[in-house]
Amino acid sequence: MVKVTFLGTADSIPSAGRNHTSVLLNHEGENILIDCGEGTQRQFRKARMNPCKVTKILISHWHGDHVLGLPGLLSTLSLSGYSNKLEIYGPSGIKEKFDLMKKAFDFRLNYEISLNEIGPGKFFENKEFYLESEEMEHGIPCLAYNFVQKGHVRIKKDKLSSIGSGPHIKELKEGKDLLIEGRKIKAKDFTYVEPDQKISFVLDTKFNSRIVPFVKSAGVLVSEGTYSSDLKSEAEEHLHLTVGQVGDIAKKAKVGELFIIHVSSRYLKEMDKLKSEVAKKFEKFHFPRDLDKFEL
Repeated sequence: MVKVTFLGTADSIPSAGRNHTSVLLNHEGENILIDCGEGTQRQFRKARMNPCKVTKILISHWHGDHVLGLPGLLSTLSLSGYSNKLEIYGPSGIKEKFDLMKKAFDFRLNYEISLNEIGPGKFFENKEFYLESEEMEHGIPCLAYNFVQKGHVRIKKDKLSSIGSGPHIKELKEGKDLLIEGRKIKAKDFTYVEPDQKISFVLDTKFNSRIVPFVKSAGVLVSEGTYSSDLKSEAEEHLHLTVGQVGDIAKKAKVGELFIIHVSSRYLKEMDKLKSEVAKKFEKFHFPRDLDKFEL
């Protein structure tokens, strides 16, 4: 099971009820933080979650509203006895910026950090899931991310009673045909493969042709949607998406559900307007608030 918590859903200017961008994805002991806006570690406390369980941090780009929470979080991990190896991934240039950040804040790190500059493609994989990235367009190096939980071979429960449980279950999952009491059991007749589950994160970018192919068939798309459609030219100028564009992306990519964050604070009292715009493009959408969660 994958659980996603929205620690921060604001745009570049936070409000009393919305923190800067940060999203936490939990899967089988992995806690992956996507961006770390100012105040993220306090959001952990509000959500009653332990920041010391973070295993990976994915940085979309090095704008302040997406990374200003890093110094405080990393310092807190040191003070709290964090003993794991923390993996940080991000676009070209983050190593230099990370070194400058350490010098500026002069904090001590007593744990290991693996800092990785990555480009488009798969950059991490284990037996359970993989992570991949794609270049976006936001004026500086910027990445979108996919988390893909791998599908598993499962036994058809309605047929299990005819062969009973036992060590042969493992062999069937491995694709091996069996002979049980003179009866030939074909693995393909007793098993099925769950499809991969993909969650896509598109945080800060202007509309570009790489988005739809990258998020294609995602079960969930988490995307920025900073402007209303009547401010399309302003969105283009500031290298952001309108909620209408996000709705089009979700429809063309045939995603399952859409979660729109990084909404301009100018719309806090006009959310019905934005909802109406998205509804014309895509049906299953949400505008999550800070600390909202979903499971997949």
